[in-house]
Amino acid sequence: MRTVDLIQKKRDGEVLSTEEIQFLIQGYCNGEIPDYQMSAFAMAVFFNGMTAKETADLTLAMAASGDQADLTSIPGIKVDKHSTGGVGDTTTLILGPLVAAAGVPVAKMSGRGLGHTGGTIDKLEAISGYKVELTKEQFLTQVQRIGVAVIGQSGNMTPADKKLYGLRDVTATVESIPLIASSIMSKKIASGADAIVLDVKTGSGAFMKSLEGSIELAKAMVEIGEQVGRETVAVITNMDEPLGLAIGNALEVREAIETLRGEGPDDLTELCLILGAHMIRLGGKAATYEEAREKIDQLLHSRIALEKLKELIDAQGGDSHVADDPSLLPNAEFQVEVLAEEEGTVSHIDAEELGVTAMLLGAGRATKDDRIDLAVGMVLRKKVGDHVAVNEPLAVLHMNKNDKNFMREMISRTRSSFTISHGEVARPPLVYAVVTKFGVQMI
Repeated sequence: MRTVDLIQKKRDGEVLSTEEIQFLIQGYCNGEIPDYQMSAFAMAVFFNGMTAKETADLTLAMAASGDQADLTSIPGIKVDKHSTGGVGDTTTLILGPLVAAAGVPVAKMSGRGLGHTGGTIDKLEAISGYKVELTKEQFLTQVQRIGVAVIGQSGNMTPADKKLYGLRDVTATVESIPLIASSIMSKKIASGADAIVLDVKTGSGAFMKSLEGSIELAKAMVEIGEQVGRETVAVITNMDEPLGLAIGNALEVREAIETLRGEGPDDLTELCLILGAHMIRLGGKAATYEEAREKIDQLLHSRIALEKLKELIDAQGGDSHVADDPSLLPNAEFQVEVLAEEEGTVSHIDAEELGVTAMLLGAGRATKDDRIDLAVGMVLRKKVGDHVAVNEPLAVLHMNKNDKNFMREMISRTRSSFTISHGEVARPPLVYAVVTKFGVQMI
């Protein structure tokens, strides 16, 4: 088998066999296939696409390129959740305890963030003492005992994906549905999940900007799930404005705690109930989505899930008192209000721009070596559709840098992210569609 022949085959729109795809991924991982040939292959896929079977084969080959979690010792159906990323995405911190409280085991491996704010692991490190690294035995035992564990991802999980993604990033081949879908799903499959719920973000603050592109990506990932024997559901959700109100690591942990108390922002609470209901159904703890939704509503409002969060924190060495007293989380030295300069209704919020501002405050990483300030970020006071008066706060910045010029710049960036119009403005939908093996259901 020769690499150049496989490149030519895909360039001409032909279908590659399972063995040919395995040859490409294995050869690239072990250094036998150089970057320039894999770049040519990625560009051929970019222009000609892949069949569902090819995409599934690519996914499995990347999943098999490194460590794979074996969760078979954990009783029950293990359901994983993945978000394609956004601004103020705190759902894992809420869903882990919530779904575990329903009896569905959550064995979650998460990553660190690069960009707007930290990833789930960075956020959990805002809790004093929380250990994000456990041995394989400790991880499995904890899930067996309390139903949930959230740890950092193995350094050798899906190395083929890491290598190929780095190449795509510099060869203008990132925006390829088969390559994006296989990248995401390979990590979920390597993590050992039996079923998968996907939160596919769409809009200005998301990777996929258009609804059409988001649905296409969701369909591709659901098809991969079906091809490899993992039932998969994708929910297409709005990221034209940040989810919830908090952007920043400790601030998002605080918001997650408030949500598990039944006191969280409406949009974040509703999305967690939707995603959680799908996870509970896939986990076999409810026969229908409606039954699962009723069950998860009860768990949230009875605060049983909040107790499960305390169990999780205790089990991983953290100070579970934060669930009762969020002021124990890291706090920024300065809080600065960003005031509206005109009256009207918020008609648009640039989620991506607010995310970049949070990163500049120190809540995220521009490069993988940057240090995160867990205390900083922002809390929104207004969302799309809200009325605002002159000198009323749009947001509150949480800062540790006492520099007047920097402060003025951050205030200006934040204020300019809000568009204020006259007249009534409809609130945007939270969910656009649900994609399953049966097709696309528009909401």
